[in-house]
Amino acid sequence: MRITDTVDQVLKHKAFNKVLPVSPEQTVHEALSLMAEYDVGALMVMSGSRLVGILSERDYARKGILQGHASRDTKVLEIMTSPVISVTPQHTVDDCMNLMTEGHFRHLPVIDGDRVVGIISIGDMVKWVISGQEHAIQALEGYITGVYPG
Repeated sequence: MRITDTVDQVLKHKAFNKVLPVSPEQTVHEALSLMAEYDVGALMVMSGSRLVGILSERDYARKGILQGHASRDTKVLEIMTSPVISVTPQHTVDDCMNLMTEGHFRHLPVIDGDRVVGIISIGDMVKWVISGQEHAIQALEGYITGVYPG
């Protein structure tokens, strides 16, 4: 588990890797309810099978609440982020962490061809890196104590 590992590897190890879509015409309240139900921080805004935006808690806080938009009266399309920066399953963990850091966002849709196959968060990236470090530490401890299998 290294920063050179691919997004595809990360998605295969995620406990929850369901694509949660919301339509641009749904209310922000409906979207927030879905986020709360699944305990996620962002939803993909889909028009049919096409990704048209992303709606995050940050979008709601900055473009909804602070601008006085009531969630029951506001459509997702009014506060979503669009266009969306996305990655492919072949991108690396390092690629994703750099994109998120430079772009100041926490979620990246994963697109394979024209199909949305998942979403990764900065939390997923941090967990992946920490797991890799734990494996490296265990291997080094094994080597030092003579239990190293190599």
